[in-house]
Amino acid sequence: MNRRPAHAALPIAATLLLLMLAAPTRLETRPTASVSGLKVVGNRVTDLAGRPLMLRGANRSGPEYACIQGWGIFDGPSDAASVQAMAGWGINYTRMPLNEDCWLGINGVDPAYGGASYRSAIASFVDLLNLSGIYVELSLIWGAPGTNQATYQPPAPDQDHSPAFWTSVATTFKSNASVFFGVWGEPTVSWSCFLNGCSNEAGYQTAGSQELVTAIRNAGASQPIAVPGINYANDLTQWLAYEPVDPLGALVAEAHIYGNNSCGAQSSGACLTTTIAPVAAAVPVIFGETGETYDDSECTSANMRVILPWADAHNVGYAAWTWDAWGDCLSLISSYNGSPNTTSPAGAAYARYVHDHISSLSQRLPITAGGVSIPGTRSTIPQAPRGPAPRPR
Repeated sequence: MNRRPAHAALPIAATLLLLMLAAPTRLETRPTASVSGLKVVGNRVTDLAGRPLMLRGANRSGPEYACIQGWGIFDGPSDAASVQAMAGWGINYTRMPLNEDCWLGINGVDPAYGGASYRSAIASFVDLLNLSGIYVELSLIWGAPGTNQATYQPPAPDQDHSPAFWTSVATTFKSNASVFFGVWGEPTVSWSCFLNGCSNEAGYQTAGSQELVTAIRNAGASQPIAVPGINYANDLTQWLAYEPVDPLGALVAEAHIYGNNSCGAQSSGACLTTTIAPVAAAVPVIFGETGETYDDSECTSANMRVILPWADAHNVGYAAWTWDAWGDCLSLISSYNGSPNTTSPAGAAYARYVHDHISSLSQRLPITAGGVSIPGTRSTIPQAPRGPAPRPR
């Protein structure tokens, strides 16, 4: 679900770049699963050698809202140490939500946080994640038509900017096989409108998922493309009937599954079995967002104890919401050094279960010591952290 905090504009601390240039952070603090690129083979995501991948990790929220609110690009640090903390949990998959206005540098975004500055910061962070053994999904979730600022997640991509966003993103990352693309976050339009675009459901002319898939392929990118279901990405019942045409046959179905969703952990996961399992038998499926019920009275680990094992058993990847130190029950961490959230008993139970579960799975993967070199990615200098200190929500 769309749970992102609002922030007031605050001064940005910018003193770490020279330190990073003078003394680069070592990446060998923990063995990490190596990334060798990914592709779609049948109903599985695999590495480039065709070996099935278990994508397990977390969202890294921040780049969708900090830039448009005018105070940063990331919420919290984006340096090598913070990435190694993620790898320390055994994470090998991070979903990074993005903002189309910030990427394109339009609609009055501060140039310090939009356009070339934003694109460079995202590319540098992707490189750091890849070097620490983490595959990256770049997902468009905040957009807006015309001259309206992209300050929230609307019902569907917009015709004005979303195709241009994906042409640019795909062009930027087409040589990095360890990145894949999520065309939209959580649609709330009909299946037909989401596939083909429409002018009568969202209050503006939308861009269809087919157009966005085509834009990515026309830019020369061959990586997997994740296409969500409707109803806040919780409904995959008609996904196969409304699947876009991809000449490369490399689409992934994306669902967002929380404990209180109509298709979540209710009925011991029966909805997952009846509606998502048939899709997973045909194409790869990922839970691009998953988490507990967003309420401290219910936010424990009960739903995750149904959702995550179900996903494991059906070869479904997942990214828990969220690797941010916001202090609420769905914050996985209390510090960007990787300390699990201890803000409340509810949040602590959720964070601890996700940590223990992903960590236990990572021990079954082949590992290599230290960072790895990924062919096709850029060699970039890690940027200094781009955002103010975390604040209470």
